[in-house]
Amino acid sequence: MASSAARDHRTPAASREAVFQFPVLIGDVGGTNARFAVVEGPDDDLGEVEIVRVADFLNIDDAITHALSKRRGDPPASMILAVAGPVTGDAIALTNCPWVVRPRALIDKLGFHDIVMLNDFEAQALAAVVMEPENLAAIGSGTAEEGGSRVVLGPGTGLGVAGLIQSNGRWIPVRGEGGHMDLGPRTPRDFEIFPFIEKLDGRISGEQILCGRGLVNLYRAVAKADGVEARLHTPAEITSAALEDKDELAEEVLDLFVTYLARTAGDLALVFMSRGGVFLSGGIAQKIVPALQKPGFREAFEDKAPHQELMATMPVSVMTHPLAALLGLAAYARHPYDFGLETDGRRWRG
Repeated sequence: MASSAARDHRTPAASREAVFQFPVLIGDVGGTNARFAVVEGPDDDLGEVEIVRVADFLNIDDAITHALSKRRGDPPASMILAVAGPVTGDAIALTNCPWVVRPRALIDKLGFHDIVMLNDFEAQALAAVVMEPENLAAIGSGTAEEGGSRVVLGPGTGLGVAGLIQSNGRWIPVRGEGGHMDLGPRTPRDFEIFPFIEKLDGRISGEQILCGRGLVNLYRAVAKADGVEARLHTPAEITSAALEDKDELAEEVLDLFVTYLARTAGDLALVFMSRGGVFLSGGIAQKIVPALQKPGFREAFEDKAPHQELMATMPVSVMTHPLAALLGLAAYARHPYDFGLETDGRRWRG
């Protein structure tokens, strides 16, 4: 977190600009689920968390109303919302979700005085600052450099990516759409499989493989390459069969998934020079920790000639806390000036 010396250089006017009025509703909206909680005050932890299925609500307005329906006490004065998609304009369409978020309409309808919207992986990046060691599962060795840059990536409904750098005592999340980087074949086995991977607009991005539907896409491609029947049809079926040694095809697919994830993580680690660590987040990473902790992940992650020695020093961890993004948002709500978040165009006031 930021030092007291860094805080001393903040002007009162800037400080007033950053502070949130409590209670603060925080929310993490993904393609499948939306999670909400209230931070009552600047010294309070998360309140009770309400998790709703996106498919159960026509819009986010109804989902928030439902999440707050059992609440007692003062209504939230502010909201910090992390969403899966780029935050642009006054109508924010989400990448893997039919909802469109209209902050001004939420202010008018639900009475918020202040709304800030972030990318969901900005929230995951914030969590990488405050995550306790007991909520991190190490993958291999490596020692984090204090203040070193970090990167977070997470296969889920899509593939989210964010960087995290420190400057002038503040942690600055770097948002983007890194899940849509190209992903290509490298080994002879890859070249057998990749012709059968379903493309999007003529290309194969990380998100065509490294997410839930991508895992199924990869499973079908391996089956076609081998001329066998694809008997499993969901990510859960594939990962369960692989982890329980019940299906040889699923086992190979999970090994390939881990390898491709490791290659992508290694590329991003080089981009951000992530001496502070690489963090894997989301439900899929949490479910396949045993597969990630096999030697294959570190081998593929470190296989970045001529920088193998550098890669070997970078720690990789799975964030195992189920509400990592909310922890990051709560930290930002309590101490916004510990983080260098640019909110121009992403903050609305009532």
